Amino acid sequence: MSDAYRPENKRGPEVNSLLDGMSRRTLLKAGGALMTLLVSPIAYAGDIRVLAVRVWPAQDYTRITLEGGDALRYNAQIVKNPERLVVDLEGVEFDSVLQSLPSKITDSDPYIKLIRAGRNRPGVVRLVVELKSEIKPQIFTLAPVGNYGHRLVLDLYPTEPVDPLLALIEKSSPENAAAGNGPAPETAKTNVIKTDPIQAESPRQSIDKQMAEATRDKRDGLQKTKVTRLITIALDPGHGGEDPGAIGQAGTYEKTVTLSIGRRLKALIDNEPNMRAMLTRDADFFVPLGQRVQKARRVEADLFVSIHADAFVKPEARGSSVFILSERGASSTAAKWLAQRENAADLIGGINIGGTHDSHLARTLLDLSQTATLNDSTKLAKAVLSEIGGINTLHRGAIEEASFAVLKAPDIPSILVETAFISNPEEEKKLLDEAYQDKMAEALLRGIKRYFAKNPPLAKSKLAMLN
Repeated sequence: MSDAYRPENKRGPEVNSLLDGMSRRTLLKAGGALMTLLVSPIAYAGDIRVLAVRVWPAQDYTRITLEGGDALRYNAQIVKNPERLVVDLEGVEFDSVLQSLPSKITDSDPYIKLIRAGRNRPGVVRLVVELKSEIKPQIFTLAPVGNYGHRLVLDLYPTEPVDPLLALIEKSSPENAAAGNGPAPETAKTNVIKTDPIQAESPRQSIDKQMAEATRDKRDGLQKTKVTRLITIALDPGHGGEDPGAIGQAGTYEKTVTLSIGRRLKALIDNEPNMRAMLTRDADFFVPLGQRVQKARRVEADLFVSIHADAFVKPEARGSSVFILSERGASSTAAKWLAQRENAADLIGGINIGGTHDSHLARTLLDLSQTATLNDSTKLAKAVLSEIGGINTLHRGAIEEASFAVLKAPDIPSILVETAFISNPEEEKKLLDEAYQDKMAEALLRGIKRYFAKNPPLAKSKLAMLN
């Protein structure tokens, strides 16, 4: 055969040169890759695995989180009649994880009726969220942080946001609230501290007496106008939802402990004749730090008490603490570490920075060292610290200071209570003990009442009263 008829010569000199430098195996690999690109236009990105799906239903909003091994690409749209949210995930493998998503929706979800998931077309998985009512979605991605990988977050908000003040009023009739008979959460114990009438006057009875004397004139004046002034306490169980908080060696989540203690304290406060409590979260869902402050200000709270059970790098750290805000610096190394950790909650829980930025809130986060609020926070902290010291060792014998973002309400005395160190195995057991949770709630109530016995609440607008 002459050189002119050799097959390789028909390819041209450039191709022959290329083939001369390639092995047959390399050529086959290159040809296979080329064929893949021709068959699937998005195959260059590869299949992205969805590692986990989570759903957090709550009255405030429902959150759906998809966690991927790489950044998730998506398109979303609202479809009317009936109301649906349609999300297309590009380059995602439809596997057992995505198949499990429909089973995570419960009948009690306030906003989602059901979810359907399946392959829509090659390389695209479609999620169809059938809704119970019209919603206002916020959809955003989060970069890896902590133990989380790339996340796609679907936050389904009601078109009319939940009003914390209206919710607080609707949970209890004015008569019941004024009489101290407001309904308590089903999961919270309603144990009321009992005193033996035969015994001499107890410290609690003394506090009750002081508080009654300090507020009698104000209450009498309000009764003449047929308006009862109720002291409103904002209780803030730390963490929640996507953000578990600190995790003990036995696997206890801080968010679970704080919610349990918060519910118990709310039940005790609601049983007081002139008090009511509002929880910044009453279920397992995430509330951004700024929104916790906003909720407290919306109900014109007289006090803000943030409840935590944090951890430290050394497991031997132990004891309860009470913190107030400091703009000057932390009072100890542990305080600084805890504040940095707590202030990172928005990164862990995940918020839509672009969609929820509130310039008004930013302006209200003032330097409290120049206001009377910090002085009142100090008085409250001392009263609470003296009470919780009776049920647990104190981490330090004095109030601690640190720059906790959640304490920055400019007009509400605010404290943060570390009920115990969940990183200490012995204290983790305490935090799991219902009896200890009850004692902690009772001690917090005594501290709050001790504060008001010496610092009667000031008059508020009618928004803070019940007719």
